Amino acid sequence: MATETEEPTLTVDELAARAGVTVRTVRFYSTRGLLPPPAIGPRRVGHYGPGHLSRLALIEELQHQGMTLAAIERYLEQLPEDLSAHDLAVHRALVASWAPDSAEEALHADLERRAGRSLSEEDIDRLAAMGVLERAGDADGYRLDPGLLRLGVQLLDVPIAHETILAARTVLLEHTRSAAHELTRLFRDEVWSPYRERESDPEHVAAMKSLSAHMQPMVVQALVTAFQRSLKEELRAAFATE
Repeated sequence: MATETEEPTLTVDELAARAGVTVRTVRFYSTRGLLPPPAIGPRRVGHYGPGHLSRLALIEELQHQGMTLAAIERYLEQLPEDLSAHDLAVHRALVASWAPDSAEEALHADLERRAGRSLSEEDIDRLAAMGVLERAGDADGYRLDPGLLRLGVQLLDVPIAHETILAARTVLLEHTRSAAHELTRLFRDEVWSPYRERESDPEHVAAMKSLSAHMQPMVVQALVTAFQRSLKEELRAAFATE
């Protein structure tokens, strides 16, 4: 499992393969300043680490959500500079949660390639408990959520019981669903309905619908930031030295 103190070891080809993009895409994002420069090793070879992989996955997801490169640049500029690879993976997973289900089929060998490590039956069971994947009809096949794969793999070596993962997933699903419901109700009652009462121009209505779609990544970022701050406060209070 990659840690935040691990030296960058991925070449640009390995980074692209792990991220499921082309080397050309990686270089393009780098020239736009969306990816930080690699660490330069012997023979002037660039090496990338977990932060590059997570940031690249986030960029790809934001593009999948329909954001332009200029909008993605603004989005990334607003993120705290000290975000870890894990924090970026959380951002990516939450942004992906706004998209329709996009499960992908994968055989075990391809799953391990994308995970960047070998996966035991226990690992598969833990990933299934996290909602990252489920076994398909084929004994060697899986349906996986690519948005959660990297985060799930990072959690494999964390010493948490299988039952605890299931309980934590239930808590997260219940509370995030409740937050999504309340935010949607607020937007509908306080923004959309009053706008429809004032405006009858179809073009204006279409513009409002477009606005609501582009607000989603901003709302996700706000939720992530608020949750991270609340979690730090709760953990600090729970484990404070008496």
